[in-house]
Amino acid sequence: MERDPQGGSDVGLDHGRELGDEPPAAIRDAAPDYLAPIDETAPVSGHTPAPGQPHSAAEAPEHDWTTARDLIYPAFRPVGTQGLALASIDRETLAAHATQSHAQPLLDEGPAGLPVVYTIDAGAYDIVVNGDHLLSWGVEPAEVQDAAMRNLASWSATAPWTDEVSGDRRLISSDTGNGWDAARILLPEVVAHLVEELASVGRILVGLPERHLLTVGSLRPDDAAFAALFADFVVEQSGGADEPIDRRVFELVDGRLVEFAGLDAAGG
Repeated sequence: MERDPQGGSDVGLDHGRELGDEPPAAIRDAAPDYLAPIDETAPVSGHTPAPGQPHSAAEAPEHDWTTARDLIYPAFRPVGTQGLALASIDRETLAAHATQSHAQPLLDEGPAGLPVVYTIDAGAYDIVVNGDHLLSWGVEPAEVQDAAMRNLASWSATAPWTDEVSGDRRLISSDTGNGWDAARILLPEVVAHLVEELASVGRILVGLPERHLLTVGSLRPDDAAFAALFADFVVEQSGGADEPIDRRVFELVDGRLVEFAGLDAAGG
């Protein structure tokens, strides 16, 4: 087969062979060794086998507590979220009705009335812990709480903070993108850190607009405009978030998270 003598396109031509033709056969230069061990990683019919599953389904975190306990973290949810109140769960009662579904999430009451759920970090997504998980694991609710807070504290110990200063205004935020940023406010050591950094300046405003953001600012007595700017920022962030939490502004008072009472409270 000849190429286009006029210099036309050679697309579809490959050294005198059309693309639909079979490729030339490989020529052996030695006889095959039929007694050699089979290479398990070698392609089969041109395809590489998919990697095998390293664990059985029974070892998945949804079923195995020893796996799940290192992957559980707390997470805030919007006010009004429904679930099984963790404080009132009786595992024996759940077990007596094991044939029924208990797919509602385990729900805790966090500071300032914010609902808290517990999630299993599955990498690209999270699995919200529910009553069926609790039955499968055979553990008490307190063990789930303890494991989640322990894992959060371990992560938070090395997670960075973003510190922004504009004139006399200062904003400290956690926005790592790992999904546990807002929940850091649950940790006493985080509250202590924020108080140490900001309390000497004035009141401490806290925003929890979405799961991926905890933002904290210092409200000086002579800067009333900052409170309005901070509130606008929280509303804007929450409105555009994939996983919003709350549009309110909170405040740290005596180490506790409470709803911001306004500028007239505490002489502000």
